[in-house]
Amino acid sequence: MFRKYKLGFEWRGLVLFMTIMVPNFIWFVVPAPNDILRADSRTPVIDAVATVCQIVFVMCLCLLIRKDRKPFRMSKMILGVIASAILYYACWILYYQGITGVAIILGLTVFPCVAFLLFAVDRRNALAVIPIALFTACHLAYAVANFVA
Repeated sequence: MFRKYKLGFEWRGLVLFMTIMVPNFIWFVVPAPNDILRADSRTPVIDAVATVCQIVFVMCLCLLIRKDRKPFRMSKMILGVIASAILYYACWILYYQGITGVAIILGLTVFPCVAFLLFAVDRRNALAVIPIALFTACHLAYAVANFVA
């Protein structure tokens, strides 16, 4: 399986990651009204596993390139990535307007994961899919345990 990959730099993967992280950077500096996300987590072990998975999937997205991938083009998968990112930003906008319902929390949780997953599938990067799936499960467990349940 590893022989189908080469080390390189997929700058689009880094751009996607940074695009998804921009609202988080803003949130670190500028608290939102009714900022429930600043509460202490009830799931520190899950959070730690999610962090490790996030580091691994970003490295996979940015540094592992499938040799037989197609040239980058505006595919349905990439349109899905863009749509997921837009929906993620929309959830942040609503969150900053003080709306913190279940749909917003799940949107902040699921949409970035979907964007990463679709990007990995489009780039034929199966090695990135595994840590993205694990990160998604941990991220969802964190959201449900801390804000939904």
